[in-house]
Amino acid sequence: MPKLTYNEKSFLLDGEEIRLLSGAMHYFRTVPEYWEDRLLKLKAAGLNTVETYVAWNIHEPEEGQFNFDGIADIASFVKTAEKVGLHVIVRPGPYICAEWEFGGFPYWLMTVPNIKLRCFNQPYLDKVDAYFDALFEQLNPLLSSNGGPIIALQIENEYGSFGNDKQYLEYMRDDLKRRAGDTLLFTSDGPATSMFSGGMIDGVLETANFGSRGLDAFAALKKVQPDAPVMCLEFWHGWFDHWGEDHHTRSAESVVESLEEILEQNGSVNFYMAHGGTNFGFYNGANHNEAIYQPTITSYDYDALLTESGEVTDKLFAVRKAIEKYDELPEMKLPEPLPKKSYGEVQFTERAALLETLEHISKPQTSPAPLTMEEYGQGYGFIVYETTIKGAYGRQRLTVQDVHDRGQVYLNGEFVGLVDRISGSAHLDVDITEEETKLQIIVENMGRINYGPFLVDFKGITEGVRLWNQFLFGWTAYTLPLNDLSAVPFATDANVKEDHPYFHRGTLHIDEVADTFIDVSNWSKGVVFVNGHNLGRYWEIGPQQTLYVPAPFLREGENEIIILELHKHQNSVSFKDTPVLG
Repeated sequence: MPKLTYNEKSFLLDGEEIRLLSGAMHYFRTVPEYWEDRLLKLKAAGLNTVETYVAWNIHEPEEGQFNFDGIADIASFVKTAEKVGLHVIVRPGPYICAEWEFGGFPYWLMTVPNIKLRCFNQPYLDKVDAYFDALFEQLNPLLSSNGGPIIALQIENEYGSFGNDKQYLEYMRDDLKRRAGDTLLFTSDGPATSMFSGGMIDGVLETANFGSRGLDAFAALKKVQPDAPVMCLEFWHGWFDHWGEDHHTRSAESVVESLEEILEQNGSVNFYMAHGGTNFGFYNGANHNEAIYQPTITSYDYDALLTESGEVTDKLFAVRKAIEKYDELPEMKLPEPLPKKSYGEVQFTERAALLETLEHISKPQTSPAPLTMEEYGQGYGFIVYETTIKGAYGRQRLTVQDVHDRGQVYLNGEFVGLVDRISGSAHLDVDITEEETKLQIIVENMGRINYGPFLVDFKGITEGVRLWNQFLFGWTAYTLPLNDLSAVPFATDANVKEDHPYFHRGTLHIDEVADTFIDVSNWSKGVVFVNGHNLGRYWEIGPQQTLYVPAPFLREGENEIIILELHKHQNSVSFKDTPVLG
């Protein structure tokens, strides 16, 4: 495979000038069965390259336990890109942001003694090196220096938005050079002097990230790097959504206007995102601006060139038309559209109360004070804390100090209210009238912070629980990652209590498998599982009202549908052929 280099004005592939026309697509947000379909559509858009982050937390979910299978099979993704005729840019992190849980870091990293993330800290670097050893076993045969399609690798990610530790960046640069030979290395940062200053490193190409004002951005880039071509490594032609916000869209006209500013300057570009995909399971990230915690929704549609379910958009055609003004493109060849089906309604015939099933699906752990999820060895999902209050104290103020992220509180089995990080509400006024009162708190991890100065985001009850100023001690915890629901004791009992979580189970019968969307607009808040696949979260505050079900999650005949609903319960759910994202 040709080698990527550059001169003052242009990128060179095997010595020939090339404009990199790239699109971001994350293998871990799209089922493997659809990788080729999406990549063919990106090529049809006029792109010659695909870019992907690498999510450390899906490859090393527990320390020393590596996974490169299924949706984590990055080598197969890269080979598929090569098969359809695309070059590949890989951004291996170790930090990636990406609106992905903990910016791609595995949760267990927070429990390593004396660790400091994203700096020259030996405990951190040791874990990065162990991960890179495993990752580059997969990537090395695919690097351009070894004849493969990977033409460039990013060092860290937007580091100038976080820190200024040049010793760390030099370590990461040398680490990649040692592993990747002469494969081109680059950094990327926002187009501000402080960000370039913090993120640039000697001997490495810098690129810029922006969504508009390309003339100004490239002028700033040329000022700090006059002897290299310009590239927008993240061209933000869409955006992501947080729960409770409006769905973000950007017009094709606005996108083309900003794109042409890049192309007119002989700039290369990477569309972020060309295909967004889905935050399946509990892998959505969150933002935090000191005051407000903002978890990201399940859909990562991003108003991209391809929709979450892979549909070609008008924006894609507009982008291709704009590129054709500046570059000669091959004939447009699109694969056949994938079918979508409306399967109608599924009735729920079985239920199980979460608080009554704890012993079936979790092993109790005891501790004097409530510990965080991570301290119990849990990465994602829910956790239930229990203690007994002895003494009829009367009217009390119950405080769950620094809950991360959303707690449902029960006294002797009765729901008494919510404590949650989003609203900042940590107090409940309660009546303690019995000599012994059972206190239970169900805490949902809504996604770790993926960007900014507050990355270290422990989950569960992170400080303690008090009645007025008196801390409560003597706790039992039940970890609920919900990786396996086979032990849930479902029954046909139809009685449910509002504001108590229940698992609901029903069966979807289908003759022909196709993509579909589960409509959860009548439900309140929870998680959906289809044949054991965790589709992700839903929440009535929107904007998202449907969850994407890719056809590979389904099978002909009977399909098991399970919903964990936290508050308001329904008897059925429907499957539609179109999404509602807000």
